[in-house]
Amino acid sequence: MNAPENLPLRDFKNHDLVDDIGKPGVRVERRPARRPDGSVVPGLYNAWIWLDNPGQYNSYTTDMVKGVILAMRAASNDRAVNCVVFTGVGDKAFCTGGNTKEYAEYYAGQPQEYRQYMRLFNDMVSAILACDKPVICRVNGMRIGGGQEIGMACDFSVAQDLARFGQAGPKHGSAPIGGATDFLPVIVGAERAMAACVLCEPFSAHKAYQMGVLTDIVPALKVDGRFVANPLVETQRLVDEHGRFCYGEAKTGDALAEGRALMKRGVVDLSLLDARVEELCAKILLTFPDCTTKTLEELRKPKLEAWNRNKENSRAWLALNMMTEARSGFTAFNEGPKDDREVDFVLLRQKLASGQSWVGSLHDEIQPGAGHHG
Repeated sequence: MNAPENLPLRDFKNHDLVDDIGKPGVRVERRPARRPDGSVVPGLYNAWIWLDNPGQYNSYTTDMVKGVILAMRAASNDRAVNCVVFTGVGDKAFCTGGNTKEYAEYYAGQPQEYRQYMRLFNDMVSAILACDKPVICRVNGMRIGGGQEIGMACDFSVAQDLARFGQAGPKHGSAPIGGATDFLPVIVGAERAMAACVLCEPFSAHKAYQMGVLTDIVPALKVDGRFVANPLVETQRLVDEHGRFCYGEAKTGDALAEGRALMKRGVVDLSLLDARVEELCAKILLTFPDCTTKTLEELRKPKLEAWNRNKENSRAWLALNMMTEARSGFTAFNEGPKDDREVDFVLLRQKLASGQSWVGSLHDEIQPGAGHHG
């Protein structure tokens, strides 16, 4: 039954899980909704959820995962919210995934603890996929690893074109089964998903847009008062001198040197990114809200079907993996020198082929600086 028109706002039921959704490392704000002409709409808002850990490239801690869950639920329930904008603080990273310091120093070697953590992570992804409002990922910088996974759970992604994308799992002791292996085949197809998830080679925003990972991209580098496209990647030619498709790939040689010089002259300005996100929110404002929600629910089904089919098995495997490859990979990333944060993969494969057990010295022998690396 519909509520009477004179029902005071204070008499509405509160459907949030908790009264205080605040958690360290996650910031939430209501920004006034605007029409396409830029005018403010009284009483309506867009909910901006910020990952606020820029010193660690907005990697999410356990508390931050809880904060995103609560913030998504609250925004979904907020009667005055038009859209949710999910983003990160600063211009370096949207999110680089789980906090590797916390992983290495607390969860490594503790499969039961990591299994509980993965329940929270799964709930974070599910909270994005279940939000009753459209969720826009404002990609302010790198979207790597778990950051790419939670970004792909969103309905739209708008990126500044200096951002980089990709997975990191098999390079750092994990498998990208927190969403990437579910979402990427749906979004980009099996072959490109295979290359992204197995090879872990980061790719540009221009390539991400061409692949269909992004709704839109905008320039962020301002040189002499003028916005220019990312000068480090090929944004014009489709084929290089060897006949290879090169749009969105990193430049090489003199072109790369020129691009780096241009980068040094410029400043990063995210005003176009904010304007494009606001433009998208304004377009959504001019739709029927319930019809939009139903459309979201239908279009999310391919992602949800894959996600719900796999998430519990993935959780169990990731927990047990903390005893072997994840323990070694996260330790190497956390404790290795800045330019050497990967284990000796060749030595590891040799030792496993010879029958050496993970129980013993194997973990220490393959770490950076152990005397065998390289």
